[in-house]
Amino acid sequence: MKKLSLILAVLISAMSFDACTKDDFSENYSDPSKISTTTLDKQFAGLLYTNREYVLPAYWNYYVVLRSTLNHYTQAVGWVNADNQYSPGAAAISDRWTNFYSFLAQYREMEKINATLTPAEQANYKVFMDAGTIYLYDHLQKVVDLHGDIPFLEAGKLNQNGGNYSASLAKYDSAKEIYTKMLDDLKAISEELNSINVSSGVLTVFKKQDFVNNGDVNKWKIYCNSLRLRLLTRVSGSADFQSRAQSEITAILANPATYPVIADNSQNIQINVYDLSSNINSKGFRSGLEDDNGNLAGKAMIDNLVSNSDPRLRVMFEPGLNAAPNTYLGLDPLGLSNAQTTLVNAGTVSIYNTSTFSRNQYFPGILINAAEVDLLKAEAYLNASNDAMAKASYEAAITQSINYYYQIHSLSADAGTAPALAPLDPVEITAYIDMPAVKWSNATTKAEKLALIATQKWIHFSVVQLNESWAEIRRLNMPGLSFKVDSANTQTLPPNRWFYPNSEVSSNTANYQAVKASDNLTTKLFWDN
Repeated sequence: MKKLSLILAVLISAMSFDACTKDDFSENYSDPSKISTTTLDKQFAGLLYTNREYVLPAYWNYYVVLRSTLNHYTQAVGWVNADNQYSPGAAAISDRWTNFYSFLAQYREMEKINATLTPAEQANYKVFMDAGTIYLYDHLQKVVDLHGDIPFLEAGKLNQNGGNYSASLAKYDSAKEIYTKMLDDLKAISEELNSINVSSGVLTVFKKQDFVNNGDVNKWKIYCNSLRLRLLTRVSGSADFQSRAQSEITAILANPATYPVIADNSQNIQINVYDLSSNINSKGFRSGLEDDNGNLAGKAMIDNLVSNSDPRLRVMFEPGLNAAPNTYLGLDPLGLSNAQTTLVNAGTVSIYNTSTFSRNQYFPGILINAAEVDLLKAEAYLNASNDAMAKASYEAAITQSINYYYQIHSLSADAGTAPALAPLDPVEITAYIDMPAVKWSNATTKAEKLALIATQKWIHFSVVQLNESWAEIRRLNMPGLSFKVDSANTQTLPPNRWFYPNSEVSSNTANYQAVKASDNLTTKLFWDN
C-alpha cells in the first residue's frame, strides 16, 4: 500500500490533558478522528495543545531538532566541531515537519466544523477562528522560514475531503504567496478584533479553552498586531513587499489605539506554566538542553556579555563546575575539536544558568514579547530616519529584556547548579546602556545602529527563540559570527534553509517536482538578502 504523505496522513493522535491554567481548561478536547462530532471550542484547544512542545521548552525539540541545527547556526551555544556539522539531520527535519502538519490538521478541523455552522453561529464563535488563525500563522511563518515554499493552502485536508487521498495531495505554495496571505488575513483580523462582539456565554467558553491568553480578546489583538510587525519587518527588504511593509508598519506605530502591540512585559504573549501535574510544563527542558553538553556557552555570546558588563550575564549563564567563581568562558567555534574537547572536559566552560533555564520547570512558552517588539520598532524608526524614537525603542528593548530574564528566573523552583543570583539593580541597566559598545549615540551610521539592534536581538533570543534568531541573522547578516569551515564536506558553513523531509520526496512526489531544483541548503529565502 502506498505510504501516505505526512502532510495528509497525520491527522490527530489521540490525547487527553489536564488543567493547564489555575482554574480553566479542565475539559479534554474531542479528537475528530476518534469520534463522530466535536465542537469548535474544543478543537481550538486541540490546536493550541498539538504543538505545545514547540512552544514550551521540551526534550525532543531541544535535543533532536535544535541541538545540532539552529543552536549551532546562531551560536546560541558552544559545541565541539564535528564532521558534516552544518547539514540538518533527517530526524530533526522530519519531526518538525510532522508536528506542523499535525497542527495544521487541527486547524483544518476547525474550518470544517465552522463550515457546518449557521451564519449566526459563525459570527457568534468568530473569536475562535480569529484566535486560531493568529496562532496558526505564528507557527506557519516559522516553518516557511525554515524551508521556503511549502504545501499550505490545500494541505491537511484529507479529512475535509472525505479521506480521498488523490484529491488531497497538496501542491507547494511559494513563500511569497504564503507571506502575502498571512499579512492579508492578519490585517483583516486586526481590524475585526477592534469591533468584535463576543457574547458572555462564548467568552466564558473561550476563557476556559484558551491557555495562551486566557480568553483575553484584547491580548489576542495585541498578539495579532505584534505578529504583523514581525512579519512585515521580515519581508521589508524584499522588493515585492517594501512598499507594503513601510506603509503598514507606519500605520501600526502611528495608531496604537487601533493597532496595539506589546508595550511591556506584562503583555508578553506566552504559555505560562501553573501546574506541573498537567502536560503544560517545561520538565523536558533539562535533558533536552543539558544532555551531552548541549548547554555550553559560546565564545561570541560570553565575550559580548562580559566585555559590556551586561546584567544578563549572571542570570543567563553560570561558570563551569570547575571554573573560578564569577569566571565566564565561552567555547570558541574556530577551535580544533581536540582542544575544544579538552576544554569541555576540564569543566571550565560556562553553561546556561540551570536555575533560569534548563531546570526551571515553570519556564514559559515564549511566543512574542516586549523586547522583540521594541527592537522591531527600533528598526522601523531607524529606517524612517526618526533617530530619537529609534533610540528610545532600542533602550526600552534592552530594559525589557534584562528585566524579563530576571522575571523568568524568579519563576524557578530549582536552584540547579548555579550560584545564588545577586538581585538586579536598575543602575546596572543604565550603566549597560551607556557602555561604549552599546550606547546608541556612539553608532554614527545607519549600518552601525542596525548592528546594535541586531546584536540585542541575538542576545535576547539566545537559546529560547531560535527560529526568530536564525531568521534575523540570515536577513540582516548581523551580528557577524565566525564559523569553522568544514572543508571535508559539501556544506562548509551553516545553510540558508532546510531540506524537505524524505517523506515528501517519496509520497508527495508529483508536487515535490515543482520545488526539487531548490531543495538544497544553499537556496536563500526571498527575504534573505
